[in-house]
Amino acid sequence: MIRVKQAVLATAAVAALAACDRKLDEDALQPVNVIDAANLTDVMLTSADPDAAVEFFRASLVDEPDRVDFQRGYAVSLARANRNDEAAIAFEELDEEGKLEPVDRLSYAQALLRLGEWDRTEAQLSLVPEARDNYRWNLLNALLSDNYGNWDDADRYYAAARGLTSQPTQILNNWGVSKMSRGDLEGAERHFTEAVRFDVRAFEPKNNLAIARGLQGNYALPVISMTEEEKAQIYHNLALVALRQDETDIARGLLEQAVETHPRYFEAAADKLAALQSVVER
Repeated sequence: MIRVKQAVLATAAVAALAACDRKLDEDALQPVNVIDAANLTDVMLTSADPDAAVEFFRASLVDEPDRVDFQRGYAVSLARANRNDEAAIAFEELDEEGKLEPVDRLSYAQALLRLGEWDRTEAQLSLVPEARDNYRWNLLNALLSDNYGNWDDADRYYAAARGLTSQPTQILNNWGVSKMSRGDLEGAERHFTEAVRFDVRAFEPKNNLAIARGLQGNYALPVISMTEEEKAQIYHNLALVALRQDETDIARGLLEQAVETHPRYFEAAADKLAALQSVVER
């Protein structure tokens, strides 16, 4: 097992350090003990590939099952890897043994939220002390408030989270989705537009912006930076919006644009276009 742990350690260390954009020569990869001495546990929890981190902590616990930092690291890494069922079990065991730190409860709450365990999510968030200035605490509370339809609370938490980060694309996108679910399409459009402004590479807010406009009857692509593949995908998704609003001719035109724009064959758009055409010919 020591050999397995060393193999995982070496793989994970490379992933972790690569995530930090550091160039390492072959000699620098040799002394694993040097990396271990540099508080590898913290590196694994923040920079490493989540799946590599899970395997590292799993192997570490076989050798040292009573190490609380390894137990916590394993639970947090499972949550980072979106293995939420396993993460919830690991966190619950830590909680029952009185080993759960306040910061761990945020990861626990996030795993529970992804599982749709809303009451348990709320319970964990209520146990995090002095968290009102924490970005993730506010984001999770915003999503929780959305689920319960507490829109004023949701807006308050979204606004708080927005003010706690210099990279607000995710929070603005989620806020826009919240507004769209309430039928506030203009408000949603504003949040999506701002989200794109902060990260022009993020596809989701671009797509959501186009959909919010489409739901208002505006099927023109927003004037933002997009690749040809992104344009084609958004044309396709706008066509679906048009179909749901019984705008068949508009949908057909959007699908034609999707097929023409995509740098490769766009099977989904082509199939829908053919299906629409067959309906017309009957």
